Parts: sequence; C-alpha cells; structure tokens
Amino acid sequence: MRLAFMGTPEFALPSLKALIESGKHRVLSVVTQPDKPKGRGRHLVMPPVKELALEKGIPVVQPQTLKGNAELMGMLRDLALDTVIVVAYGKMIPDEMLAIPAHGFINVHASLLPAFRGAAPINRAILAGCATTGVSIMQIDSGMDSGPVFLQSEVPIPEDEDAVGLSARLSELGAEKLLETLDLLERGMIEAKPQEHDKATYAPMLKKEEGEIDWSLDPRSIHNMVRGLLPWPCAYTFFDSKMLKILKSTYRFEEHALEFGTLSKTDHELTIACKEGFLLPQVLQLEGKKALDARAFSNGLHASRVMLGNAART
Repeated sequence: MRLAFMGTPEFALPSLKALIESGKHRVLSVVTQPDKPKGRGRHLVMPPVKELALEKGIPVVQPQTLKGNAELMGMLRDLALDTVIVVAYGKMIPDEMLAIPAHGFINVHASLLPAFRGAAPINRAILAGCATTGVSIMQIDSGMDSGPVFLQSEVPIPEDEDAVGLSARLSELGAEKLLETLDLLERGMIEAKPQEHDKATYAPMLKKEEGEIDWSLDPRSIHNMVRGLLPWPCAYTFFDSKMLKILKSTYRFEEHALEFGTLSKTDHELTIACKEGFLLPQVLQLEGKKALDARAFSNGLHASRVMLGNAART
C-alpha cells in the first residue's frame, strides 16, 4: 500500500519501523511535529520519528499547523495514497484532509476504545487502577478518537508496571496489529465497526499539579500515581521545602495511628503513612539531586521520622 505516516514520539517508532520493514508497504512521506528546544542550552531537538525517517531516507515535513495548510493538502493528494497512518502525532486532523486517501486515516490508539479517548490513555488507565488495557486500530473521524474500530487487542497491567514500561509494550503491540489490519484491509476482509459512544471515557492531557500526592489517599491509589505519572510529571511531595519525587514504590495495607505523610525509616525500609496503610518508596529523587534507592536515601536522613507534604514546604 502507498502510505504516509504521521507521528512524533518514541511510541510511534515501532509502527513506522514495522511499515518500513514489512516489504508490503511504501512509506512515501513522514509528517511530524516541529523540532523543539530542550535542555539548558535550548538546542533544537528532532522528534524520534523524524530521526528514523531521515535515517531511512524518507522525506519529512514538519508543519506548524494542519488546518488550512494547502501545501500539505496538495502533497498528500499528489502522493495518491491508500491511507495515512497516525500514531501519537499530537494534533487533530482537519476534516478536509481525512477524505484525501482512499482508505482515510488509520490511527493506532493505546486503549480499548471507547475507553480512554484522548491524549493520555496509558497514564489514565494506570491512575484508574485498571487491570487491563490494550490497543485499538481505528478509522479517524472528525471527533476525538470516536471513529469506528478495525481491530483491538487486550493486555493485562501488572501492579508493578509503570507507564513507561506499559507504553513500550503497547507500542510494539500496536505495530503488530496495524500490520494485521492493513493486510486484511488490502484483501477486503475487514470493516471498521462503530464504537459504543455511550460507554466512552476520556484521558485528558496530564497537568503538573496532578502529580502532588495527597497522603490522605489509600496506598494503592498513591502507588498508582507513582506508576501512572512517569515520565512526567511524576508523583511528588515536599520534604525540607524541596520537591521530592517518588519514582518507584510498593505498598501495604496496615492499621496505624500516624499522621498522614509521616516518613519513617527503619533498618530495612522506608514507609510513608497514608489512609489505611503505607506507601513504601523504592526510588526517590530530591529536587536538584540524583535519584536514589530507598536505602541510600534513608542514609541521608538525620531523623527516624519526618513529615512530608504541604507542612514540609515552610
């Protein structure tokens, strides 16, 4: 099939690689977000998808906007595309573009639609404590991830898996199911089925303030924050007037009389008191410092008990 590919972050790489290496499809152009400044020097950094495309000799375009972009529209028409594949591109596709390819635009979405439509389905599934999630290969329409679905595949979410690990797994699964969909579509053996819109849930973009831990929550909910908010904004609290990120944890339910947010150290573990139990931080990072495991962090504590949270800001 004659394809264009739209994608930006690392999540999109397995799908682009799979298409290039399939031997069945020609990726004629890659559309990705503009280079962005990063780091202290604010040097421009290419999106991962652009790096791969250039490595493979595929033309790359990086439009600032899609809506009303006559140049991009003309390019897509001239390529006589069978479909455009979209994987974590980061912008809505204008209606006038959707009709250009013969089979429209096909999206790899990291949830079991209609659950978790939107920008952060992997993080939101973990935050919600879901035991399973998956990928959906869908036809893009004018709505937010509301188009009909070709294929879905479900996977479990282990309690110790974070959003980074789950994203890596789902990106590989999405690539596999994308190739399967295109093969069936080319042979006329698959049709997209409408979603049950009344069952839709949403996964809005994450905000930094969502990372601040409320120690009055139960330990499983806080553990889900630790897992679900990686790599950004991370689950954080405050210690000695500085932000303290908790990057890995376990937990246990246990009765106690400690004030919520009390960090205690013993010879063998750190615990933080919360509702109905304790969070057990495994990797922590204090503002301006490198990440440390619990033992190394506890070695720097001068007291056996300290308070975390809003009270520790002042």
